Amino acid sequence: MSNITQRDSFWNRVYELAKVDRDIIIVTEDMGAPSLDKFRTDLNDQFVNVGIAEQNGLLVASGLAMEGKCCFVYAIAPFVTLRALELIRVENAIMNIPLTIVGVGGGFGYDDSGPTHHLIEDIAIMRSMPNITINSISDAIMASAVADESVAMTSTNYIRLDRQLSPDIYKPGDDFSKGFAVVKPNADKYIIATGRMVQTALNASEKLAADGISLGVIDLFRIPVCIPELMNAIGGSKQLFSLEEHFLPGGMGSYLLEILNDEKTCIPLTRLGLSFEKGYCYTYGGRSKIHEYYEVDVDSVVTDIKKAMN
Repeated sequence: MSNITQRDSFWNRVYELAKVDRDIIIVTEDMGAPSLDKFRTDLNDQFVNVGIAEQNGLLVASGLAMEGKCCFVYAIAPFVTLRALELIRVENAIMNIPLTIVGVGGGFGYDDSGPTHHLIEDIAIMRSMPNITINSISDAIMASAVADESVAMTSTNYIRLDRQLSPDIYKPGDDFSKGFAVVKPNADKYIIATGRMVQTALNASEKLAADGISLGVIDLFRIPVCIPELMNAIGGSKQLFSLEEHFLPGGMGSYLLEILNDEKTCIPLTRLGLSFEKGYCYTYGGRSKIHEYYEVDVDSVVTDIKKAMN
């Protein structure tokens, strides 16, 4: 465990980069973080707070980007994306103005704030538009590495960060260029997960191993992914499972089905995620309780995988 959140790991690295490159600017929409306090204090002329005005924040950052600045737009994930969606469509997808859109609290990151603050549709929405890359971060080490990549990007980059501590999956210096990583190898069966659910997939894989069932785990953290490399990793598989903290229609599992179809590869894929039948969740009691409600907790995942394999 790094004992640092993805959010703080990301902004700590942006701070280091911004001290050298004075064209790096953060446009925040009334959002702070412990790691942003020193940025606001030491680099005050590179820090813009537009208040609770997500659409205006996108416009301000887009204007700065058109003048050659490297802009990061930051807010709670559902508001920096869905509330500002039409602006993102015009400024970024249509005009291809390069921004890094940083949303904190993807999935059920704001578990205690109800469905207005849950973000379980963003992958489907953001991947439906051109010129936008999605980075679904799974640990603090990846978050820091993606900060470096963001500065070099010439198109729009959407980063979904978790605000809660999570175990380390990677080591400093690991390669994230392919858009996915085989975090637990296997000969012919894999759980392909994204974001917070990668750790759930690893825990489920361990429980299944105790019952003599062997499954590997792949972290698919970038859309679009490097398809030839992904197909090389899963091409010999007999069975696949996708796992996401996201509604199933249009999500990461749907993206995988599209890839398998387009590559004319007939590997059975079972999608595990949030069903429309459950709708939006008003259940409280923490993230683990919400996962139980949607049946994406470790025990439910293990049960569903056993059913599918039988």
